[in-house]
Amino acid sequence: MLAEVAGYLQIEPWPLEPQVPFWGALALVAGALLGEAVRRLFGVPRIVGYSAVGLLIGLAGWGGGVLHGPARLVVDLALALLLFELGSRVRLRWLQANPALLATSALEAFASLAAIYLVLRWAGQPVNVALACATLGTCASGAVISRVASELKSAGQVTERMIVLTALNTLLAVLAHKLVIGWLHLDVGGDWVRAVSQPLWAFGGSVLLAALLSRLVAWVARRLELRDENAVLLLLGMVVLALMIAQLANLSTLLVPLLAGVLLRNSTERPWVWPRHFGTAGGVLVLMLFVVVGSVVTLDALLVGGGLAIVLLIARAAAKTASVFAFARWSGIGWRQAAGLSLALTPLSGTVLVLLTDLQLTHPGFAPQVVPIVLSAIAFMEVLGPLAVQWGLRLAGEHRPEPTWRAAATTGAAA
Repeated sequence: MLAEVAGYLQIEPWPLEPQVPFWGALALVAGALLGEAVRRLFGVPRIVGYSAVGLLIGLAGWGGGVLHGPARLVVDLALALLLFELGSRVRLRWLQANPALLATSALEAFASLAAIYLVLRWAGQPVNVALACATLGTCASGAVISRVASELKSAGQVTERMIVLTALNTLLAVLAHKLVIGWLHLDVGGDWVRAVSQPLWAFGGSVLLAALLSRLVAWVARRLELRDENAVLLLLGMVVLALMIAQLANLSTLLVPLLAGVLLRNSTERPWVWPRHFGTAGGVLVLMLFVVVGSVVTLDALLVGGGLAIVLLIARAAAKTASVFAFARWSGIGWRQAAGLSLALTPLSGTVLVLLTDLQLTHPGFAPQVVPIVLSAIAFMEVLGPLAVQWGLRLAGEHRPEPTWRAAATTGAAA
């Protein structure tokens, strides 16, 4: 009977079999609802809800397990906007005026790399696996930090240092990752030409493309009103075009938007004002980003690499904390602010997943040894990372909490 009705109405034969777009749309709706619910009920960042939906999809076996195709495009686009925004808030003159910040960044990155490498070697992992995990694990999540800081409307010394240190950390981590890929070309394949040329091309080409993008955006910003929606669409199109060129030319899709934002911010005395229309498009992409990142995690990866991931995250957090406290007084912050900044630097998410995907593409035979450890680390930090940023900003006194449903109900009852 149902089949006859379906045929009469010219719809799909019964029973209906929803395709991938249907489940993707359902995941986005669930993520948006859960994100709003956790913010209003518990006062935590929305991306906690987004990530939770993604993790449920991945652990239930409905995710892809690999980042490719449309999912990779979504992650690249979302990260491009977030890293561009992050870079546009970095003032290089501050580093010149406060060299302790630069020292903190260098120590934090190298100490994290060394700590992860040593602890994984102690756990019995081969040299190449420990080195690859160390470069991947060093990277802080610019996406989480940028989004949480924006949502909480935080402002102050810790917020600004968190942004600067994350931008520098991402730059150093991507460079270290490219060097490790070059080393693997030499160690595994004996191809010294690729070992040298690929990192040089990836870095040099990314700098040139970033400089071109920043010039074009600055030109548009001087001639068009950025509050106009058409101007914002033009800027968004240029960012996307630069991202596509980076993919075609095998450049870094992470470095190009980040460096473009930094160059744009420091090429003029006027502060860069982030166009308000980017918030709408960016909000959708951010939701999709965290759902996709969570869905890549699999239960098999957690069972294989979960223990090593916990060891990695503990060593990483200890190294970052020690580095921040080492230069806290010199850089002009107190111990409470240093503790808050240390917490805020712990997230690990989409940026690491992109670097891991690049490793899978260049070294498919070697990557499976690294994937379970790194995916497990991402899984643990998908929910804990945003909370750590919130706790860090709250500890530093820079968190501006919004009223939750519970608080509103309590206030109404008291009245």
